Amino acid sequence: MIRECLVCGDDFDDRSPEKKEAGGLITHCPDCSDEVAVKYLGVNNADGKQAGVEILAFDSPEDRANFHSVWAKNAGMHKGKSSALYTSGDTGRVKFRKVAEFVGNINHKGKAS
Repeated sequence: MIRECLVCGDDFDDRSPEKKEAGGLITHCPDCSDEVAVKYLGVNNADGKQAGVEILAFDSPEDRANFHSVWAKNAGMHKGKSSALYTSGDTGRVKFRKVAEFVGNINHKGKAS
């Protein structure tokens, strides 16, 4: 949808890749958008037989991108049917903190703990 920027008055497409990358308010064009917060990253934690999800926060967009690329390599993304077991990716050098964790039933046999 074509909108008029409230700051500079230029017309822009609010669904363009540039606007999605810039973030900020929907009424501001990509040039006037000022997104200072680093987006969270959600990753699978594969805890036991149930897959869970962890939401992680980072200090910089570079840390987020580095963690995501290493995590994707270690998880075997974009590898087809080849094994991801012998990858050399270390996420220990990237600073992050866990915001939330959603887990399935860790006791997968249905027995009382």
